[in-house]
Amino acid sequence: MPKKILTFLNKEFNGINEAALLLGGFAFVSQLLGLIRDRMLASAIGPGRVLDIYYAAFRVPDFLYISIASLASITVLLPFLIDRMKQGDDKTKAREFLNNVFSAYMLFMMVISFLVAILMPYIAHYIAPGFNNTELASLVLTSRIMLLSPIFIGLSNLIGSVTQLFRNFFIFSLSPIFYNVGILTGIIFLYPIFGVYGLALGVIIGAILHLLIQVPIVVDHKLFPKFIPKINWKEIWNVMKLSLPRTLALSCNSLALLVIIAMASTLKAGSISLFTFSFNLQSVPVGIIGISYSVAAFPVLARSFSLKEMDKFVEHIIGAAKQIIFWSLPVIALIIVLRAQIVRVILGSGTFSWADTRLTAAASALFIISLVTQSLVLLFVRGYYAAARTKTPLIVNMFSSFTVIIFTYTFLHLFKSSPHILNILESILRVKDVPGTIMLALPVAYTMGSLINFFLIWILFKRDFLKKGESRLYKTFIESLFGAVTMGLFSYISLNFFSNIFNLNTFLGIFLQGLFSGFIGIFFGVLVLLLFKNKELLDIWKTLSHKFSNKNIIAPEQGEL
Repeated sequence: MPKKILTFLNKEFNGINEAALLLGGFAFVSQLLGLIRDRMLASAIGPGRVLDIYYAAFRVPDFLYISIASLASITVLLPFLIDRMKQGDDKTKAREFLNNVFSAYMLFMMVISFLVAILMPYIAHYIAPGFNNTELASLVLTSRIMLLSPIFIGLSNLIGSVTQLFRNFFIFSLSPIFYNVGILTGIIFLYPIFGVYGLALGVIIGAILHLLIQVPIVVDHKLFPKFIPKINWKEIWNVMKLSLPRTLALSCNSLALLVIIAMASTLKAGSISLFTFSFNLQSVPVGIIGISYSVAAFPVLARSFSLKEMDKFVEHIIGAAKQIIFWSLPVIALIIVLRAQIVRVILGSGTFSWADTRLTAAASALFIISLVTQSLVLLFVRGYYAAARTKTPLIVNMFSSFTVIIFTYTFLHLFKSSPHILNILESILRVKDVPGTIMLALPVAYTMGSLINFFLIWILFKRDFLKKGESRLYKTFIESLFGAVTMGLFSYISLNFFSNIFNLNTFLGIFLQGLFSGFIGIFFGVLVLLLFKNKELLDIWKTLSHKFSNKNIIAPEQGEL
């Protein structure tokens, strides 16, 4: 039986739906561990300066990882490896290429990490201008410890190109799971001894596990890289030319988040923690829906474009976009309606108070509004990459990240200078009596930037590729919207009904209230979609009802720390 399971998990899969469902399944497991991690942090430490320091300390290593380590991404390295494997049966060319990339990567990362570690006392003032001197000193040491994590995870992604080359998809998909296991180890065993530094050490343990899980596969194929003194910089430049636009785009996102965290540090203690909790919650459906479908579509899109089969290219884009809309709109409705129950069940224990729950739930509702647009942007960007046109998404992303920064300053100033505007938002989200609601300016700013990002890339993508094909999305949007509204309405009615049945002062009572309300909403929403004879629902059912066939998919590497 174990052999059969591993055989299935290492198969190649046919069709975007099949690949996306499999990727989404692994993403769900990884995200579930991430939610357990957040629950333990919320319970053991709670929103406050200690957790603020921990999350703020992530920003520089994360920026470093995205800006440098992602230059050696799997998406870029895999074609180079495939080409070199064709040049000889003894893997010599592939081994030389890996040694070259590994040497350049380690040299560059070690030097940059060392310089950043020295400069951290100066950088810290810009990361968290609201921290006092003691908090800044703690931030500096925590960040210095965490600077090891981009080195290990970047190296893990590098050798991950080998596991992907030989289609060891299962092993590669375990890496982010083991990463979270390491962080959980830090929370459970090291935090009680070393405090926030124990949390940082847990991150390093997770990064090492992220790497080690793949090492046996790479060693078995005799392709584990080694350092060489003479680096072929021309070959490195060829790799960087392909990865640079994507890396710059990701760096802009990371920079925008860095600015948001810096602004959050000037607010009430715990604002960074609450922002991060809510951001992580909205990242779950983005990872399961947006990333899964965009990654699953990428090989098919690249093949169609390379063969100049533009009709198929458009067909695949439209098909994946329909599925993203089909899944995203109902999720938005359910999360907005059930936000308090979701947050309370996931995070509500120990030191995480009811006020923390309500504020995190409100921030999550603001974030989730942009779920469908964030997910579609990921797909359209992959479409541009498949067409080898990286300039457009880079410019759009840079502009959108800049607008997030502008919106952050604007909404913070607006909410401070015009409290009545904040009062309106508090009333809508039912957090009028909760302290610290000024931090809601941060998810508002991020969501506004995401919406602008979508509309810009949607207009340009239509111009460059779709022509008249986009009209087919409107039918899916309308049907999914009706289904989503129905889900939200019946879930809301059910919440009020079950509030009189279950004891909402207990974990079990809140869990059952949210669970049954969600199920009832989903039932009536699916009923509406069946009445519409919704094609996307039928396609999903068809995909699940037959055996998966064999076609290649490429799993995404870790997007951030």
